Amino acid sequence: MSNLGLRGEGLHLWRGDRHILRGVSLELRSGEVVQLTGSNGAGKTTLLRVLGGLIYPEEGRVLWAGANIREDLRAYHAQIAYVGHEPPLKADLNARENLRYWVGVRRPLRMSDIDKALDDVAAADEWRERATRTLSAGQKRRVALAGLKLIGAPLWLLDEPTTNLDTAGQGLVNRMIEEHVSSGGMVIAAVHHELSLASLTPRPVQLAAA
Repeated sequence: MSNLGLRGEGLHLWRGDRHILRGVSLELRSGEVVQLTGSNGAGKTTLLRVLGGLIYPEEGRVLWAGANIREDLRAYHAQIAYVGHEPPLKADLNARENLRYWVGVRRPLRMSDIDKALDDVAAADEWRERATRTLSAGQKRRVALAGLKLIGAPLWLLDEPTTNLDTAGQGLVNRMIEEHVSSGGMVIAAVHHELSLASLTPRPVQLAAA
């Protein structure tokens, strides 16, 4: 992972007549965390989606390992794990099934891998087999965190990763970020409340509302 890096250069994006992103530039290297802050409507989620190649800016570019991500978007997406504000889960599938299909399209998975990831995020046995629509918001978030561990991508793009989690769950997110970064990964997290990391200080990027 050490040669990898993400850079956004002069990113501009409009929604109708609203200038959401105004020349945003940032850089992220292996072993770093960038913390996006700003009021509602400041463009945090929009910036994450631009950096993830999910929407294109009107001006500026996003580089991964020095190359424009638009040159080979499929290869870039294989290097990132994006978890939005709403976990990417199918309502009628249970936790195990969701992880098998969500992550399984990206890499081979054994059921033991899935159970280990669910164990790591303290997912209780009694709700792993229940349809996701019956789970609480916090339980769904834990399933999404298990998926994050399983994907194994160097770049994590996280939108409000501690949303709907109790104190123990928030601590879990912080530990996961620290472990990922200590192994050479990198994280960009959009947050309302600052991350509480014991071993490193996130680099702040504050966005202003349009």
